[in-house]
Amino acid sequence: MNTSASPDAAAPRLAPSLATQLHHTARCVLAVEQGHSLSEILPQVAAGLRPGVQALTFHVLRRLGTARALVARLAPRKPDPAVQAMLCCAVALLVDEPGTEPGTTAAPYLPHTVVNQAVEAVQQQRSTQRAAAFVNACLRRLLRERDVLMLSVSADVEARWNHPRWWVELLQRDHPDHWEAILQANNRPGPMTLRVNRRMTDVASYQQALLALDMPTRVVGDDGLVLETPQPVDRLPGFASGLCSVQDAAAQLAAPLLLAGRDGLVGARVLDACAAPGGKTAHLLERADLDLLALDMDPKRCTRVTDTLQRLRLHAEVRAADAAHPADWWDGRPFDAILLDAPCTASGIVRRHPDVRWLRRASDVAQLAAVQQQLLEALWPLLKPGGGLVYATCSVFRAEGSGQVASFLERHTDAVLWPSPGHLLPGNVGDPAGFHDNEPGGHDGFFYARIDKALA
Repeated sequence: MNTSASPDAAAPRLAPSLATQLHHTARCVLAVEQGHSLSEILPQVAAGLRPGVQALTFHVLRRLGTARALVARLAPRKPDPAVQAMLCCAVALLVDEPGTEPGTTAAPYLPHTVVNQAVEAVQQQRSTQRAAAFVNACLRRLLRERDVLMLSVSADVEARWNHPRWWVELLQRDHPDHWEAILQANNRPGPMTLRVNRRMTDVASYQQALLALDMPTRVVGDDGLVLETPQPVDRLPGFASGLCSVQDAAAQLAAPLLLAGRDGLVGARVLDACAAPGGKTAHLLERADLDLLALDMDPKRCTRVTDTLQRLRLHAEVRAADAAHPADWWDGRPFDAILLDAPCTASGIVRRHPDVRWLRRASDVAQLAAVQQQLLEALWPLLKPGGGLVYATCSVFRAEGSGQVASFLERHTDAVLWPSPGHLLPGNVGDPAGFHDNEPGGHDGFFYARIDKALA
């Protein structure tokens, strides 16, 4: 009997070529151009390819404004969408990193490698094979004339900031002192921040456990640790058994803000009105024993909340329902506290979701602000006198933050604004009152307001 191993079993697994990764990256970029979220598209990429493709796709989307403008110069007649996407991917790998010295690049590939692999990726696909010579000519021209071409697009707002023009203009109005820094922060990756489950351990002990595995961290907030280097969650000690969760430092403010000054809230009724994926729900339960109802409109997202709670050994009632229509789910008993992390543009978290800036439209801001107002009006009557509601959005736009709350306070004479962080800007931009953060990479953009209901 032949007991020798097969050649396939003995051969080491080779890393996917850049051409293969570029092919999948271009498909992801094209999908975003066509209005699809990366959260839908990336899970369709084979597991072995996904980390590299995600990294490349994020890189491209953070430079897509520049890449589009350059491709328009290189190819005055717009090519087939698939070819256009491939050109954008290659160009994004060949342009300078924002903020670096001229001639340097963040891409880990030599320029001619990028060109050759992009051409190979085009040749591999029957639908784009004929464009190989065209792609090669465009990219080699970019290498020859990069400085001139970069200068030619330097006055283009989208090419300069890698955000839609309307987004840049809105930030200029909303944050005239910080808009440039916000845009610069958005084009850099955010740090990986953990929330330590205080029911199972403490921050100092878990920090030492990470350090023993050569994972240095810095403390942020009451329960947070910022990793010096991001890690796969399966490398984090005790992650599967609930010792920690991944949650940005800004998102970790919701639970302490809702519970602040309310020692008697233990055992009280609390509503998390838009709970999925369950991070803030879990944080509330890690900090206090609560009778908590977690709502989300999407049954699949409710499953994610349940899975999160099970991993952390926590319990809440989880229900699929629209918080804006209490008649469909409310039992008539008022809540002591309500967390409303409302649907929004997600303009504060584009460091982690770089596709958001290209998926949103200017009209979305007003449409989502109307949804937020509807939710506030629907939930306010459910809060008992003396109770508190935390309104939160992961947005830096004032229409979804300070403007929304100012309008609400004008309409409700029984609403009292508790001292709150207000607008938190991404990275280390500014120094918003109530949130002093000097951690590398800082926190995401967010808005927080706690509104208490006056006693009758």
